[in-house]
Amino acid sequence: MSDDQDTPQIYLITPSEFDLSRFPAQLAACLDQVPVACVRLALGTKDDARIVKAADALREVTHARDVPLVIDSHILMVERLGLDGVHLPDGARSVRQVRKDLGEDAIVGSYCGNSRHDGMTAGELGADYVSFGPVGVTALGDGRQAELELFEWWSMMIEVPVVAEGALDQVLIRTLAPHTDFFGIGQEIWGADDAAATLLEMHAAMGG
Repeated sequence: MSDDQDTPQIYLITPSEFDLSRFPAQLAACLDQVPVACVRLALGTKDDARIVKAADALREVTHARDVPLVIDSHILMVERLGLDGVHLPDGARSVRQVRKDLGEDAIVGSYCGNSRHDGMTAGELGADYVSFGPVGVTALGDGRQAELELFEWWSMMIEVPVVAEGALDQVLIRTLAPHTDFFGIGQEIWGADDAAATLLEMHAAMGG
């Protein structure tokens, strides 16, 4: 997962539930349509068997295209399933220990809501990227948003790559593009008739 391009890159987030007979092909179509820096497996289930099957199926798709696959929350699954890293939903709290457990080569990301403090702490403890969101209006969560000002400040002051995610649209993408390294895109496309075409439209809004 690299931030060495001026134009933001796509960080693709899976649905919390999907049909294993269809979704891998849908994901493959997206990866073949636009460049994607990383994919996050973000299943809502705690069923180990379900997670293993999904990870195995998606790993075949992503690794065939040299795209890293990280998993949301399930730290113990990373090495077991041959994944590239983990996305931590709890700000900076777990970063130090997870970095120690998984080693320097693993991708360790941290979701920090709209907290500058959590973001800075996560970066200092070894996170490869920090994610802020939601950037758009959503009924989920507590109503707080990650505002443009946060990304402007981060891009000027902090070197750790930053992801903007949550309720994105093309207007928000164009506004945030100068100030973020990655856009975390997921539900914005999976409900569309053609996810790959919708992703292509969002990619175009980034200036890509």
